Amino acid sequence: MNVLVVLAHPERRSFNGALFDTAVRELSSQGHNLATSDLYRLGFNPVSDRHNFCTVKDPDYLKLQAEEAYASENAGFAPDLETEICKLESCDLLILQFPLWWFGLPAILKGWIDRVLAMGRTYGYGAMYRKGKFRGKRGFLCLTTGGVEEAYVKTGQHGDIHAMLRPVQHGVLEFVGFDVLAPQIHFGAARATPEQREKWLAQYALRLRTIASEAPIVIDS
Repeated sequence: MNVLVVLAHPERRSFNGALFDTAVRELSSQGHNLATSDLYRLGFNPVSDRHNFCTVKDPDYLKLQAEEAYASENAGFAPDLETEICKLESCDLLILQFPLWWFGLPAILKGWIDRVLAMGRTYGYGAMYRKGKFRGKRGFLCLTTGGVEEAYVKTGQHGDIHAMLRPVQHGVLEFVGFDVLAPQIHFGAARATPEQREKWLAQYALRLRTIASEAPIVIDS
């Protein structure tokens, strides 16, 4: 199985970094082929603009979807973007590793999605959801939160964590055809003891040993 793990955290020694390392180590030990994108260490530019392309369809007016479609037909993506798109196209399993910031993705990861999921190359012309280009591939979110688990239920202080994740799980992963596996959530990671963190890492490693046969979830509407 080809696996792509994308890390979006500015501190490499963070718990997110440890989760990333656990995934790479565990999946590699099982014989899977690993590709990684450590976005901060790559210096990935999250801003979507003309620098996405080597080609130009309309020099007078920038419409990103039109330029993406044109680049898809004319091998026109910038080298850094082409590299990331190829990693995504090659994977059977995608893991997005990140801290939940302001109930959403860190900007660098949102920018990776904005740039890499390009019109024509990864979706479009009816290729979405069950007809998506990545049908048969699977993906899931591995994340940390600042608050405790009780704060992320429907009646909690912050509201339902699954409602927060739906724009990514349904609006990104399912949109381009991925089957979505259950999110791996670690609540209140910054306040967890070293012993708790080690327990979480061990549980994550155990899950990854059977991830190839894990069934997708149904995302609530």
